[in-house]
Amino acid sequence: MYRALKWFAVLTTIGMLLILLGGALVTKTDSGMGCGRSWPLCEGRFVPSDITPALLIELAHRLISGSVGFMVLILSVWSWKSIGHIRETKLLSLMSFIFLAVQALIGAGAVLWGQSSFIMALHFGISLISFASVLLLTLLIFEVDKKFDAKKLIVDKTMKFHIYGLMIYTYFVVYTGALVRHTKSSLVCKDWPLCVNSSPSLPGNLYEWVQMGHRAAAGLIFIWAGIAAYTAISKYRHQKVIYWGWITAFSLITFQALAGILIIITKLNLIVSLAHVVFISCFFGVLSYLLLITSRSKKNSFSAQSQIAAKNQAVHLQPPQKGNII
Repeated sequence: MYRALKWFAVLTTIGMLLILLGGALVTKTDSGMGCGRSWPLCEGRFVPSDITPALLIELAHRLISGSVGFMVLILSVWSWKSIGHIRETKLLSLMSFIFLAVQALIGAGAVLWGQSSFIMALHFGISLISFASVLLLTLLIFEVDKKFDAKKLIVDKTMKFHIYGLMIYTYFVVYTGALVRHTKSSLVCKDWPLCVNSSPSLPGNLYEWVQMGHRAAAGLIFIWAGIAAYTAISKYRHQKVIYWGWITAFSLITFQALAGILIIITKLNLIVSLAHVVFISCFFGVLSYLLLITSRSKKNSFSAQSQIAAKNQAVHLQPPQKGNII
């Protein structure tokens, strides 16, 4: 059922991930002005005369973004018609296309008129929301055949706090990471974990503050995700979506943290830098799905652990049957 839609949704999700990677590649290789002050054409032509590496990177990113943009539009309409009865479908369909269009407009504005680093840092975050929306649409399509009813999940207030809070905080951390790239602060502190370029206690300039601020924020997100994963492992073994979701999330944030450290050690190795983007994008996607299924849970008063304990206690309190009396 919905086989063609499933394949198309998977391809569109992969395409959205390529857009995120392409945007990071453009920033890391300083190719944003590879096509000059011209958009959507490159140097005002369909086929530019002077081909440079920066031009090829920027032009490829534009072509992929435009093609995937049409795919997202098709997926949004197709999903709306096919699984529109699922409550989240229409909202996700709108979000996936609208945020992608906003991301494209910010990119075009940066080329035509220029933008500050603080505005351009929003570019990646907006793309990330569009990617998460497409990913969730894809998961909704696959849920139809699996007949998975997330409303049966029991999520207590503590777990909800972890999911909602970490989701918001992750977006803030993503912004600080994008700000590091756009302000060219990646190697302003050549040591890790501290920045000893100037004062061993406090950063000495704006760029060091941006770099060290991101490190501190990233460290907190790693600790918070670890606490949430421990809670899931200890209390949610019977709810596999929550259990494996947090194991996956913590694994991804661990790899992302390691990639962040390696970026400093390897002096901005391109493959490591792109892996850094992939890990945080997938982490945000997993959090988004946890947020989705948690929003379906209507059990707020008792934790899953306490309800299971209550059921076990009820079994023990049942009077013995006559046939079992000695």
